[in-house]
Parts: sequence; C-alpha cells; structure tokens
Amino acid sequence: MQAELITIGDEILIGQIVDTNSAWMAVVLNEIGVKVKQISSVSDDEAHILAALADAETRADLVLITGGLGPTKDDITKKTLAKYFDCDEFVTHDESLKVVEQIFAKYNRPLLEVNRQQALVPKVCTPILNQVGTAPGMLFRKGTKLFISMPGVPHEMKHLMTASVLPLIKQQYQLPAIYHQTILTAGLGESFLAEKLTAIEERLPAYIKLAYLPKLGSVRLRLSTTLEASPVLMAELDAFADEIMATVPEACITKGDLPIEKVILDKMAQKGLTLSLAESCTGGEIAHQITQHAGSSKVFVGGGVTYSNSLKSKLLGVKQQTLESFGAVSEETVLEMAEGAVQNFGSDYAVAVSGIAGPDGGSEEKPVGTVWIAVANKHQAKAKRFTFGKHRIQNIERATMAAFTFLFHFLKEQED
Repeated sequence: MQAELITIGDEILIGQIVDTNSAWMAVVLNEIGVKVKQISSVSDDEAHILAALADAETRADLVLITGGLGPTKDDITKKTLAKYFDCDEFVTHDESLKVVEQIFAKYNRPLLEVNRQQALVPKVCTPILNQVGTAPGMLFRKGTKLFISMPGVPHEMKHLMTASVLPLIKQQYQLPAIYHQTILTAGLGESFLAEKLTAIEERLPAYIKLAYLPKLGSVRLRLSTTLEASPVLMAELDAFADEIMATVPEACITKGDLPIEKVILDKMAQKGLTLSLAESCTGGEIAHQITQHAGSSKVFVGGGVTYSNSLKSKLLGVKQQTLESFGAVSEETVLEMAEGAVQNFGSDYAVAVSGIAGPDGGSEEKPVGTVWIAVANKHQAKAKRFTFGKHRIQNIERATMAAFTFLFHFLKEQED
C-alpha cells in the first residue's frame, strides 16, 4: 500500500509555517502498514496542484492532501480538485453546514455567505464530516485510487484522520501488520550507539529491522517486523530489546515509545513525588514539555522563569554574593536555584537551568552554549556543566533534554 502526501500553501514554501502535518500523518500511516512513497509541498496555484495530483496518481494508491480549504480567495484546493475530477457541480453538505452554523453561534459571530460556502463540495466526492472546523474533508475515487483532501489546520486534520480516514483505509485495504518495539535513549549519540550495538545488529534475522531515530539529545531505537504476530515473534522482539538495554544501560530511559518527560512524570506520580522548576535560559520550555501531558498536575507544582538576577534572588533566594562572585551561569548559582525551588515552591524535587543560549553574551571562560543544570531534593543537590553549540533554539532544546536526562538519572540514584 503506497501513499503520497501533498501539502498545499504558499506559507509552507516561504517558510512562514513548518509542515508538521506530513510528519504526523507519516507516523500514523506507518503504524497501520501504509508506506509513504513521497511527500510534496505545492503552492496555491491551480496548474501546480493539478500537476502534483497527476504525478501522485502514477506513484501511489492513496493520495492525502492538506491545505487550501479555507474561505478566502487564495484557498483554491476545492475548485482545483473539482477540475481534476471533471466536476462542474457543487452541492451543499447539510451536516457540514450545521457544524458551521453551530460554531458561529457558539462564538456569537455573524455567519457570512463565504462561511456557508465552506459546506459546498464537488458533487462527485464523498464528504467527510469535520466536527471541529468549518471545512469538511473530501474523498474522491479514481479507479482503485483514493484521493482524500483535508484542512491544513493541524487539529482539524488530526481529528479527520483519527475519526474517519484511518478507519476507512483499514476497511478498504488489506494491510500488512507492522509491529514495533521502541527504546528511548539519551546521552549517547547515534554513531556511538551503533558502534556498541554492532554485534546485536549482525545477529538480527532478516525479518527484524533496527532503526535509529535521533533528536537533539536523544535517540529512539526501533525494532520493527512485518510478519504476522505470534507469541514467539513478540517474545523475540522483546528479547532483542532487552539485550539492547543491557548493552547500553547508561543510555536507556525506557522500553516503549514515550518521551522522557512522560516517563519521569509517571515514575514520580507512582511514588507520590512532586517537582518544581527554576528556569533561566530555557525560558519555560521545560515547563511547556511537562504541562503538555494530561495529569501532569499530579507531579508538577509549578516554577519560575527567573531570567534576571534580581528574580533569581527574590524568588529562589540565590545570594547576591554568589551572583557577584561566580555569575548567573555557574555551578554555585544553579545549585542555589534548585535548592531554593525545593524550599520556596514546596516540592520534593527541583530542576534548575542557567546558561548562555546565544548567539551573543559569551566569553572565553563561558562561551555561548555553556549551560549549568542542577537537580535537587530536600537532602541532596547536584550540578553539571554542559557545552552545546552556537545556535540559540538548538541550545534551548538541548538544555531541556539534558535537564530531563539529569533528573531521570538522579531519581534512579535515589531509588537505588
């Protein structure tokens, strides 16, 4: 089963937004056994869209299209699809119109004719009800091929995919089963992991593949097979996963496809432990990663983005003498930040981060990318220096991942 993804919109091509839709769709399609053949981004231009559709038809069984379904003049996807499928007649999809009316009534906004036209669809398509937005999805058939158009708004696309499109694909096609066993690692780079796991990779049977999926500060190791599930096969996948974890125990966080902050939250929730944060150079990114998970309030009590030295002193109790003698980016300061968070925020554990994210502000002693991270509880505190690169956003992401990794190992030490 081959699929192609087409994203439509000038905003993608000029870099105004990042195409996160395709990445998410590729993941969920892979999970049900659909292989993505190609991903394309095209402009809001009729000729360009028509050419992309024709090319995709030659390569794929399933073509998923996102974007260009809004109410403004630059949203031309619907009319272009009608042209591609030789349809001159549009009809109102009554269920979609009801949703549009309900949305505008909910927010007490006037319903304009241009908004009503959102419920118009080419007569040859099968409408797919969008219960969280104003533009319905549209399904077109051409022989054995399916073309499905969805809104580009991520939460609307995900709703349509989850509620309608994925069930439809599974019903329409005989798909191979794909089974994964994932291990999350942190602290070792992809090449170092590959070197340590060479002997295991050489012993993997042809029907089990090992993939390395790196991000800043972490690597997911994914064992995959497309064979029909059996207790023996599942046991074999588990055995290889356990062997990998035993080979690189210093890097392994968990067996399972979970982000590290979720692993930490679950671990702390099980033990009734609480966590607070004292962030400086990460600017609240650590808190953001934590609070995106439902139930995080069971563990996370809050924290402070103590960017200035004065706030480090007022909120966290960092001594003025410490700041003057050692500076904000120092072991001494970050330890006092973490200890102050535990005491002042009333948590069992705390993480503190202070660094130079860049691109300026560094020195010979403390270059851009220097980050100090501390973890603490009521009895102990530890700090560690990290040296990242010169790119601000990457430094923030790396510091966030390093903070979670440091906390994970600190919690593990306390257990031991």
